[in-house]
Amino acid sequence: MPGNPQTKRYLSVFDSIAIVMGIVIGAGIFKTPSLVAASAGNEVTIIMVWLGGGIISLIGALCYAELTSTYPNIGGEYFYLNRAFGKAPSFLFAWARMAVIQTGSIAMMAFLIGDYASNILNLGLYSSSYYAACTIVILTAINIAGVSQGSWIQKILIISTISGLLFISFSGFFLASSDKILSQISPSSASGIGKAMVFVLLTYSGWNEAAYLSSEVRDPQRTMAKTLIYSIAIITAVYVMINIAFIEGLGIQAMSKSELAATSLMENVFGGLGAKLTGLLVAIVALSTINGIIITGARTNYALGRDFKPFEFLGKWKEQVGNPVNALIVQGIISIMLIGIGTGTRNGFVMMVEYTAPVFWLFFLLAGISIFVLRKKEPSINRPFKVPLYPILPAVFCLICMYMMYSSIIYTGIGAVIGIAVLLTGLPIFFLKYLCSKTSKEV
Repeated sequence: MPGNPQTKRYLSVFDSIAIVMGIVIGAGIFKTPSLVAASAGNEVTIIMVWLGGGIISLIGALCYAELTSTYPNIGGEYFYLNRAFGKAPSFLFAWARMAVIQTGSIAMMAFLIGDYASNILNLGLYSSSYYAACTIVILTAINIAGVSQGSWIQKILIISTISGLLFISFSGFFLASSDKILSQISPSSASGIGKAMVFVLLTYSGWNEAAYLSSEVRDPQRTMAKTLIYSIAIITAVYVMINIAFIEGLGIQAMSKSELAATSLMENVFGGLGAKLTGLLVAIVALSTINGIIITGARTNYALGRDFKPFEFLGKWKEQVGNPVNALIVQGIISIMLIGIGTGTRNGFVMMVEYTAPVFWLFFLLAGISIFVLRKKEPSINRPFKVPLYPILPAVFCLICMYMMYSSIIYTGIGAVIGIAVLLTGLPIFFLKYLCSKTSKEV
């Protein structure tokens, strides 16, 4: 499998941390705290599940730190799966990211921006879709212009996001007045905690995208572990802080009944202006998420193009701008097509979340297993960073992935079936390519 002959190491540790944080700290932190509060039942459990999510993510990050520092490659998980299990699983992974996971996430976040922008200036019946499509076009164009432009935009957005969340936290701690009714708080149950963890881990998801930056980060053998560990530590601190602020500023009863805890808190403090400021912050967070996904998502498509001839047009790297331009364009086109499919159906947002979940956790599990496989297949290779407490931590990570994959199938129903079906549509393409190449060799 080819290395990274065309990529250059533009990104610093700060650049890569900004990209990872921009992907992880998405709109979920505005939506899930209310759902977690309703499931967890009391203050201590709420804080513990958010801390637990950070610890679980850190375990996963330590596993990925070994993979990314040992095998710095622009294909990320695609490269690890190929090296550990062969071409079929890695192809299906790249296919899923291109057809569903990344492009679906871009479309979901773009719709969110469209909804908020339409409240300010409505463009008609399909206003949200117009704004969503324009967002994708503009951010894709910025990244086509060059990786440095994309990373600078990401740093500006993530600084704005953290500043906004700090301001909301300050408001919750010092300015809001809540009516806490502690006697009505129900005790937490095992099922409630399990459900809460599903939402929490969803909100933490995305840190694994650092794997796609490993060939563009300066001195990856030394810096990738720092990128992952620092990112998770900062994100955990932000999530715990904002949830404590929600508890202090709203109380659990109001928090659990709110659609958006941040909006409710800011309305409590600043009235209608607070709600508008929250809407602006949600749009900034969504922009940050989309930009980060655009940067990393195109890298998988590029890796796919290098290895599979039917997609070779994706494997073109433009050295002048430090980006896979064709991969960015195709990713943008698919995302806009999903905007078209979702236009007029507000259930499209929820459906996309549901059918991506089982596929996401399946490949997360395979990435965890690849640590064991690669240690056995390539014991002599230099590993600048090794997972502490091996094999315990990787085994824990794999068990968590198995549980989350099971939960996402059980709780999402038909959405999970659709996601798996879309994944499996890649099999005929792979085997057709395999048969064609085998036939040509025999001839």
